[in-house]
Amino acid sequence: MNAETIKILLIEDEKYDVDRVKNTLQPYQDRIKITDVVKNGYDALDRLQAGSCFDVIIMDYQISGGLYGETLIRRIKAIDPTLQILVITKMTINQTDLNFANKLLESGAFWYGTKYPGDIEEFIYQPTDFVLSIMNAYALKKAKASNLSIQKRLDTKIKNILDQTPLIGESKSMQSLKTLIAKYAKPNANVLIIGESGTGKELVAKNIHYRSERKYEPFISVNCAAIPKDLIESELFGYEKGAFTGADKNKDGLFEQAHNGTLFLDEVTELPLSAQAKLLRVLQEGEIDKIGRKKKHAVNVRVLAATNRKPKDLLQKKILREDLFYRLNILQIKVPPLIDRNGDIPLLIEHFIHHFSKEMGVSALPITPEAVTRLEQYDWPGNVRQLKNVAQRLTILATGKTICKEDVHSCLENIEQLPVSDQRFPVFSFQRILPFHDMEDLFRREYIQYVLNHSETDSEAAQKMGMAPSNFYRTCKLLGLK
Repeated sequence: MNAETIKILLIEDEKYDVDRVKNTLQPYQDRIKITDVVKNGYDALDRLQAGSCFDVIIMDYQISGGLYGETLIRRIKAIDPTLQILVITKMTINQTDLNFANKLLESGAFWYGTKYPGDIEEFIYQPTDFVLSIMNAYALKKAKASNLSIQKRLDTKIKNILDQTPLIGESKSMQSLKTLIAKYAKPNANVLIIGESGTGKELVAKNIHYRSERKYEPFISVNCAAIPKDLIESELFGYEKGAFTGADKNKDGLFEQAHNGTLFLDEVTELPLSAQAKLLRVLQEGEIDKIGRKKKHAVNVRVLAATNRKPKDLLQKKILREDLFYRLNILQIKVPPLIDRNGDIPLLIEHFIHHFSKEMGVSALPITPEAVTRLEQYDWPGNVRQLKNVAQRLTILATGKTICKEDVHSCLENIEQLPVSDQRFPVFSFQRILPFHDMEDLFRREYIQYVLNHSETDSEAAQKMGMAPSNFYRTCKLLGLK
């Protein structure tokens, strides 16, 4: 039996009708083989569940045993959705019986035909249609099986992506975050992700995308702060060949690359106002203006945007367009800083140590409870990103049989406490000694701004600093913060 042979399961309880089907198919026996015959629906299901391989099923509509018709078709499809089912019946000889046909097609049948009018005894009525339908059903089965195989590979790939970008943590804030991600993945609405640097905003965006209906489409990520101002328009929207000097070929912008998928705009608030206006127009109209192209180009993109700054402050300072904020902020997620989910540190550090140990090809060292406690006592200004860096350093530098408190202490003592982009306090420099009063103002300004960045309102910031709201406002105004 070669690979092109169509394997048939025949479900028929009358020997007379079994012979009629066989007689009809006999001229095509080198291409179509009835490999099994059963008398009722339950035996058919047993064959399929046992792993018997068939390409097409031919079944009598009404057979003995109590399981027949649309119910049997649905049960077969539940086992193997790629199987194509041809129904033969003597219940009607009217091929235009639409009600009967609709019921069969809705249940999953591929084709149906009548067995015979009274003057045909040895063959299935309409033998040409019958045989052609078997051929077409087989072609459809192969196509569906191929698509299912591709679908399984894609699902496996997506599962691997999600496994590599897990949302680690069982704290209350992380449970809330996971719930929001699952909820926000379903709609196509834009999402604004707010959180401090290093909290994992891109991780959140990836989890939203790969749990959404767009998961099989592209996920494109860009850091808006890293794009030179004079290249922002061409990077986002692309250009046509000859649009300007040096444009020697067409360039697809990020919106075109993300068509039907998701575009993640990290640090979106760093875009200049001119670029914000063009971004707003794309979000409103679903069309982009490519440089050098007269006609607009339609795009279907879901935008996830992120910022580590407070939108309220940016709106007040006119750094962020209010209309763009509302367009991006249809849904909002706040990613908690690590200090607010301290209880997740044991899970995170264990995950990162295993990750880097596997990467280095060594066995992961256990970390002592005292070492974990030391990590929990640290305030992690760089958030999860900083913890990940510490885990990598510990994996490389630990020399004992465990990662102990001393290893952690040494590691924390020697690392740079803060990334340059998140410097909280003035840097002392012998090349630039400031008068004491100026340094005092600089310190107060930096410190108050830091507290403001970690407070919902001015009143909350004043309360944290033990100041009356009026005094706090007056100080802010004096320092140029208001």
